[in-house]
Amino acid sequence: MHYTLERPTEGHAEQICAVWASGWHEAHADIVPRRLCELRTENSFRERALENLACTRIAVDGSNVLGFCMVKDDELYQMYVSQVARGSGVAQALIGDAEVRVAANGYDLAWLACAVGNHRAGRFYEKSGWINAGRRRVDLDTSEGAFPLDVWRFEKQVGAGGVS
Repeated sequence: MHYTLERPTEGHAEQICAVWASGWHEAHADIVPRRLCELRTENSFRERALENLACTRIAVDGSNVLGFCMVKDDELYQMYVSQVARGSGVAQALIGDAEVRVAANGYDLAWLACAVGNHRAGRFYEKSGWINAGRRRVDLDTSEGAFPLDVWRFEKQVGAGGVS
């Protein structure tokens, strides 16, 4: 599969939203509280995609968004890959890009939150050299305010030669 990593434009927002909404519900519907699933609407993903364009990188094949990652300071904030692109190397390219961006932001340690029970994502992060640093409670942003959720915090050394 041929793809490039690029900065998105507003024109990519709908495809980012589609990849995000589909991937989020597929990965989380059975492991997070029902109310959180209800709050994660197409519109909520669309708004967040538009709000975070500046910190987003997309994998594209022509005009098709295959996946994306968002980096905020030292956090790999979001990363999803479309079903069609899974197993193609897109996820590995995106996580590698995120690690480089965290280091470029001046941080030695990158982190991400993974919903407790999302074993597929957890295995991918571990295969990518990330360490599960244990459970944490985080407050997720929703249209109704903060939503507390237990997550696994994954970490990886990315600065001072940490990125391989």
